[in-house]
Amino acid sequence: MKARYYIVLTAVLIALFVTPLLVAPSAEYSGADSAAEAAISDTGYEPWFSPIWEPPSSEIETLLFSLQAAIGALVIGYFVGYERGKRAKT
Repeated sequence: MKARYYIVLTAVLIALFVTPLLVAPSAEYSGADSAAEAAISDTGYEPWFSPIWEPPSSEIETLLFSLQAAIGALVIGYFVGYERGKRAKT
């Protein structure tokens, strides 16, 4: 029973990852940020203020974003583990 479950699960995961590549192999995938920026700039919107500090390169920006995600994951993981540990004691 478990082997069949894992086979079906693996097939579904493969289908989820391969289907977009087969449906649109030459499609250009871009993030929602660029689409939103293009939609906003077309309307003539001018920002109210400018950023206090801009990272010197996109690599630094990616590093800071990854660091923020890692810290958030650690905090969530700590509290989930803490609650699970409390329940295991009782």
